[in-house]
Amino acid sequence: MLVKVLKRLFPFAAAGWVASGLAGTVAYAPAEAAGLPFDDISSSFAKQEIVSLYEQGLVSGVGSRMFQPNRPVTRAEFATLLIRLFGLEPVDSAIPSYRDTPNGAWYYGSVEAASQLGLLQGMADGTFDPGAPLTREQAAVAVVRALRLGTPEGTVAYIDARSISPWAAAAVAAADRAGLLRGDAGSFRPQDPITRAEAAVLFSRIEQNAVWTAIKAATPNLGLQVGWQYQQTTDQFIASVRKSNVNVLVPRVFFLDDAADFTDNTDPALVQWAAANGKQVWGMFGNRSDAAKTHALLSDPDSRKSVVSRLTALVQKYGMDGINLDFENVGEADRAGLTSFVTELASSLHPIGKKLSVDVSPDLGSDWTAAFDYAELGKQADYIVLMGYDEHWSGSATPGSVSSLPWLEQGLDTLLDAVPASRTIVGLPFYTRKWSLSAKGSSADLTLAEQDKLIASLGSAVRSWNGTLGQYVFTFSQGSSTYRIWAENSRSLTLKAEAAAQRGAAGLAYWFVGAETPDVWASLRNAAKYGQVHFD
Repeated sequence: MLVKVLKRLFPFAAAGWVASGLAGTVAYAPAEAAGLPFDDISSSFAKQEIVSLYEQGLVSGVGSRMFQPNRPVTRAEFATLLIRLFGLEPVDSAIPSYRDTPNGAWYYGSVEAASQLGLLQGMADGTFDPGAPLTREQAAVAVVRALRLGTPEGTVAYIDARSISPWAAAAVAAADRAGLLRGDAGSFRPQDPITRAEAAVLFSRIEQNAVWTAIKAATPNLGLQVGWQYQQTTDQFIASVRKSNVNVLVPRVFFLDDAADFTDNTDPALVQWAAANGKQVWGMFGNRSDAAKTHALLSDPDSRKSVVSRLTALVQKYGMDGINLDFENVGEADRAGLTSFVTELASSLHPIGKKLSVDVSPDLGSDWTAAFDYAELGKQADYIVLMGYDEHWSGSATPGSVSSLPWLEQGLDTLLDAVPASRTIVGLPFYTRKWSLSAKGSSADLTLAEQDKLIASLGSAVRSWNGTLGQYVFTFSQGSSTYRIWAENSRSLTLKAEAAAQRGAAGLAYWFVGAETPDVWASLRNAAKYGQVHFD
């Protein structure tokens, strides 16, 4: 199957387009370079490819009208080429993935973007070695991974096959069979640096493929991008939304006061702005985690009817697109009442074309989620929003992550056993906590912006990437106390977004808009776009 896929994607594979003699020195004739962007490519086997990539803005020279086709490609340059090939965005991550890739370096955003998506990986010692030449076998691994070609069984029949590193052998075989990287004079030369000319041919052939061209030009399919408003005025919230991916605004406007009454803090200007800018508004109806008042509402049919009627009228009055129901700390005894309330609210909203989304916590067998009947709620509501945060909550006896990747995946998989993925939205945190390791249960909430500012001020913090949790962990001392942060950033959020997309979720939600750092949005757009790449 793999060979058939490769032939369809790369019909030129059988032609062996990486010609022999690539390692030799080419004699250049600047006088013959009239009309070319560089004076040193007129005699290069890769002349046409270099010109094509240059005209598309994918490659540039290294000096005044010089391309230096025989010069090795560095790891940083290769990362940049990959990102440009996919039409992805550089990511100016506030937390560098590697200690030798300083923020501000010309390649920084490309290395971060490529690393977050797994297109290129760093070294075991936590470095990226950006200026090191990329070997041909490393290039094969990177391209096969980036193109998701898989690794077929079997070996390659090169004279120097035994010199191919074991970790690269399968990728070299895949790249060879696809015609992406082939040797010359019977040798693959796995340890030789890939030259700028060779890389130009490699990327040009990929880029010219019709399937790849369509992918590069595609707009990321972000699905629903839900953002809660919190601690921001209408103008501040609009300003934050303008810089974000959010297409569904959730202002926190309706709050339960007693069994049959609630406050209304709607600002019509926000709804009007959203409508004028092609965005939806789901007004949030919350209970402030008041179990007693919530019980009074849910246990009384007349109260439920009154609240549903008034909510529906307000949605129509303001021109909202729906309601986001955020009832937390609901007792297990109110499980049936909550389901009835959701059923009644959906039955009132749906005939007038309005949506209902319901926020739920991950079901890990605790009494906090006992009131959520996933299956029944999923039948009535348009969307179930998984609040994928507070794995370790403020005051928790055990310090830990706000949202580790395995915890999120477990909660999402449990929800998907009862609710179709197409009706599921995954909520992600734009906050974390600074935990004291000296005082049990002591923590302070931090927005991502506050977290990054604090981390930048710490010269002595011990940092590690926990691949299991999918997060950076920072440990540091202040005064006589020791603290730890399980950081959320564009890298950790990308992994969570990918987990949601792989399971077919309808979109993402963010608690809360305005707490993020700007790099998050580029990372999430990259994850959505790269996630659309399918070759089977």
